[in-house]
Parts: sequence; structure tokens; C-alpha cells
Amino acid sequence: MLNFNEIQKAKERLNDVTKKTNLIYSQVFSNECNNEVYIKPENLQLTGAYKLRGAYNKISKLSDEERQKGLIASSAGNHAQGVAYAAKKLGAKATIVMPKSTPIIKVESTKKLGADIILEGECYDEAYAKARQLEEQEGYTFIHPFNDLDIIAGQGTIGIEILEENKDIDYVLVPIGGGGLISGIATAVKHIKPSIKVIGVEPIGAMAMKKSIENGKLIELDSVKTIADGVAVKRPGDIPFSIVKKYVDDIITISEYEIMEAFLLLLENHKMVGENAGVLSLAASKKLNVKNKKIACVISGGNIDVLTISTLINRGLVTRGRIYCFSVELPNTPGELNKISKILSDLNANVIKFEHNRYVTYDRLTNVKLEATIETSGKEHIELINKKLKEIGLEVKTVH
Repeated sequence: MLNFNEIQKAKERLNDVTKKTNLIYSQVFSNECNNEVYIKPENLQLTGAYKLRGAYNKISKLSDEERQKGLIASSAGNHAQGVAYAAKKLGAKATIVMPKSTPIIKVESTKKLGADIILEGECYDEAYAKARQLEEQEGYTFIHPFNDLDIIAGQGTIGIEILEENKDIDYVLVPIGGGGLISGIATAVKHIKPSIKVIGVEPIGAMAMKKSIENGKLIELDSVKTIADGVAVKRPGDIPFSIVKKYVDDIITISEYEIMEAFLLLLENHKMVGENAGVLSLAASKKLNVKNKKIACVISGGNIDVLTISTLINRGLVTRGRIYCFSVELPNTPGELNKISKILSDLNANVIKFEHNRYVTYDRLTNVKLEATIETSGKEHIELINKKLKEIGLEVKTVH
């Protein structure tokens, strides 16, 4: 098990290296869950994610001989940048094996920090196998992203910072991939304040830690499927698993839609970008069955490419009911489209697109199909629009 003193020593090593990411009170997420929510924005860290903490702590403790061998790591992106940054600062050469699915921004950012990149496999675990193979062949020093006590100690410095800034925090919500982040944070906060609750968060398509805890042993998933690439891990580490068993109070699972919704709320209200894995804690904040508690949500990273951001915004708008697409059949007579337009105008709905098609209805001689995409203020607004359309005799079908 990790000793709290090692986390304190890691904090001293990192004082002049990492950026202190102060807690940000969130009115919007507080309103969503009827608690007092504070964001721990590790997406604002120097490399865009918390991983720099563990990587630097680990590499700074290596001997000169170990560093001179060259470093190798496997990563879905954020650990890669942490290792590359630390290696450059400490005078070592780094090679990173990344899954082929890694977002381009993470690959390019790691290259800019001076690391050599190898793309291998469809998920983290396949990249990990390749990195271990190269470690044996080339004699590199392997820097594990989560199954290492020095890495975990570095990540645990986040827990110390949270309680130094607000000692009254009742809950800490933390994303889980391999388990290194939550292991470090849980060790730190439980030592400082034993009454605090630590809640892990995993996407439904990659809940390896939750299944492992439920089965009382490490479980390797057959496959992972999630938009949260940073936590797409088939098998957690055995060291984090043992710490999670001891210190973590619960693990919440989150759907892809809940991830998109949290991403949009963070972007729109805090003007802040969190990657899909990074916003898991925010998505989980409204799934806690508690009220009037002080909750710290760790945003683990913000490294995400622009095309993915665009997709998430659009899907998030649909999930929140801000974009609504519906279809109705109208009599093929003059003035029918104007009736729809007037209802939408009177209800302050903004029309994005109308598609008026007479060839797709059952009775195309007398009816036409109208598919409308509109901008609304939310789900209650949609209900009001549907009610008014039904009042004039239309059957409304939701497209999305």
C-alpha cells in the first residue's frame, strides 16, 4: 500500500514543476445535483492533464543509469505527454507507444515535447504489450501509467491540494481508467480526512474496475467501447485495485450521452474544455443520492481535438433538448407550412432547417412530410411545442 509520506514528498518535488489548479465553484453543476460542486481543473495543467504529476515524480526518482537507457511508456495520450515533458526536463529520451485510435492532438502534442511515437493496437492494452516488448528488446526503462507506487504518489498530490484549499469537502469524484489517479487521491484524502467519501467514475463501456471490485479479483474485459478514450482500459492495475478496495466508497457508471451532456455544460458555462474521460466526474455529480454536500469533481484532462469537440457540442445540444428534430404529416394544401412556422415563432423556437417532402408519405397525393430541426431552450420548451402542434391535429414524431 502507498504511504502518505510518499505523496507529501512527491508534492515537494512537484512544487516548482506543475501548475496549481485551484478549485472552481460551479453554480450550474451545483444546481444540477442540489449540492455544492467544485471543479478541480487538471485540464489546465501544463500538459493539459494530471498525468504530468505522476510521470515527473517517477522519472525524477530514477537513477542516472535508468534514465540513460531511455524511457518507454504506453499511453492513450495524457501519460505520453507527461512522460515526454518530464523526460525533456530531466534530460532523458522517451519513446511512447500509443493506440492507433489516439486523437491526433495528443499524438502531435507528444511529438512536440521531443518523444518518439509508435502507433500500435486498437486500445491501451495492445499498446502496452508492444511497449513491454520493446522494453525487453532495447533495454529501455518502462514508465507505467498507473500500476506504480511512484506514479500513484504523484497523482495523489491532487488530493492534498483539494483539502488544503477546502477542508470541508465531503465527496471527491474521480475518473477511473487503470486506477492510478483515484488510488493516489483516495490515499491522500482518506489520510487527511477519514470521513470523506471517494467515488470513482467509469463509462459503461469500460467498467473494468467496477467489475473487478464486484468480483473480488482483477477482471480483464473482452473489449472496451467508449468515447472516453483516456479511460478505455481492459484491465486495471493490481496495485490500484488493492488501494481502491480499501479506500474507495463506490464506483458510478456513466453513459455516453451523460458524458456529452457534461462536456457541453462545462464548455458553455465555464468556457472550459474537458476531454471525454475528463468530464466523467461532472457527469456523475448528479447521480449521487445526497443533497447539500460539498463535492470536488476532478477534471482529469482537456486534450481533445477540434473535430471531436464539434461532434460533442452537436450531440450534447440534442441530449440537453437544445436542438430538436421532429416530423409531421401535413395536408398538401397552401398555408399549412405557415401554420407550423407561426406556432414555432410564437413560442420563440428558432428554425434551423425545414425539409418539405411530398414523396415519402403513405398518401403522397394529399399529404406531405415536414421534417423540422429547431433550436429550443430545453426539454420543457419541446414539450410545449409538441402540445401546441397536437392541438391543431398533428401527430408529432421525434427524429432526435
